[in-house]
Amino acid sequence: MENSKMENENFVVLKNICKKFDDKEVIGNLDLEIKKGSLVTLLGPSGCGKTTVLRLVAGLEKPTSGQIFIDGEDVTNTSIQQRDICMVFQSYALFPHLSLHQNVAYGLKMLGISKAETKQRVDEALKLVDLEGFGERYVDQISGGQQQRVALARALVLKPKVLLFDEPLSNLDANLRRSMRETIRELQQRFNITSLYVTHDQTEAFAVSDTVIVMKDGKIMQQGSPTELYKNPASMFMANFMGEANIFPGEFDGEQININGYKTPADPTMVEGFKSGNYLIGVRPEAILLTNQGDESQRCQVNKVAYMGAMYEVSVTWQEHEILLQLNSSQFNASLAERAFLTINPTGLFLLPADAK
Repeated sequence: MENSKMENENFVVLKNICKKFDDKEVIGNLDLEIKKGSLVTLLGPSGCGKTTVLRLVAGLEKPTSGQIFIDGEDVTNTSIQQRDICMVFQSYALFPHLSLHQNVAYGLKMLGISKAETKQRVDEALKLVDLEGFGERYVDQISGGQQQRVALARALVLKPKVLLFDEPLSNLDANLRRSMRETIRELQQRFNITSLYVTHDQTEAFAVSDTVIVMKDGKIMQQGSPTELYKNPASMFMANFMGEANIFPGEFDGEQININGYKTPADPTMVEGFKSGNYLIGVRPEAILLTNQGDESQRCQVNKVAYMGAMYEVSVTWQEHEILLQLNSSQFNASLAERAFLTINPTGLFLLPADAK
């Protein structure tokens, strides 16, 4: 019963995966589990191995060693056609000589599905992605965002066990990316499709994911919910990769954080499991506020101010460190440039070992 439950929960499993191209190892002893119905995102810098992992799950690459399981079945040596998966590509990969209806129907035609059922399923899929009535149009008659919706409909219409996304939004502008990631997340949750998503965009990863796995040099650096990764990074790499971070040497006495005389109560959720001692203290830019009053431990010098619309990015010198602040537009005024003191919100702090790399 226990084993059956685990198999059901971990729908996609990679065990001890190693992948080499020629003699270069790009993935080393990687273990990965995706629970049934969840969306897991592989996030990392270019060349970290995330796309290779996606291609291994798809069957487009074979591992040098290790095993891949989907729904309890060992698919390590099976082809993409035998894995009951669908992939949504960065390039959309639509057929320009076919109508949108024919593009979405293509996979069903290959499976020998009847014309009547194909029409019903294609119409339903186009409606799901807000393209009802667009079936007779062609690729060059619709926008990039609509093309990506067609690619998504083409995958959904096949009702796959696993849905794979390879940088699906990177060709869209900011507004379309926001709209499409909302669509992807909504449909993935509605149909409970086990999904693996690859992106280099942190905002995108946070918006669509149940779990984010951050990779570097073919290895998993840390995994967890978006909130866990941002608030509790496990290394200097993670602290700086998951957004901006100001890092200071400091102390934790079990109750307070002390950064060279500036003391603030520790948020219990940020310091759980940490004993008293010396640490590197991370401070997120949005956790720092500026005022016109304070003591010497809070005094800082404003260096640069950049207006970003909804916020100001402010560079200040504090404790002989140049640090970055992100202030809501209503929280900054010109008088702060002459006389400024900072206050740190404890919920924006995190601890790292003093020798963290």
